[in-house]
Amino acid sequence: MRQNELSPAPGAKKSRKRVGRGDGSGHGSFSGRGCKGQKSRSGFKRKRGFEGGQMPLTKRSPEKRGFVNIFRTEYSVVNLNELNRFESGSKVTPEKLVAAGLVKSLNRPVKILADGTIKNPIMVKAHKFSATAKTKIEVIGGSVEEMAYEPKTN
Repeated sequence: MRQNELSPAPGAKKSRKRVGRGDGSGHGSFSGRGCKGQKSRSGFKRKRGFEGGQMPLTKRSPEKRGFVNIFRTEYSVVNLNELNRFESGSKVTPEKLVAAGLVKSLNRPVKILADGTIKNPIMVKAHKFSATAKTKIEVIGGSVEEMAYEPKTN
């Protein structure tokens, strides 16, 4: 087999449809675009999601509407009643919360919420606290320390 003997498989190459070359060609006159209207014009591009004037699906379904803040901070949440597993006087940090299995990873900042009650006075160090959680910890003799969040880079 030589290079000059190579040819594509039969039916693999199809000749281009040449439109606007007279009525005898079968693709003359309106060039396969039908009569008049938006779709017959050059440069026509249908908007993404356009449904022929019908109310588009994205506008019909209410849960899809609105604004989503792509810069919002997602926290790993820990409730007060989950902190009861630490003995009194201990220092609770995000690293200890990961070790205890209360937080999956340190990729997100940790926020302490006030759900439940806390029994042991402990020193809690986290990135954010709800106001009620802060007061509940301090009322029983514990202390609260807010720390700045630096994202972990691998």
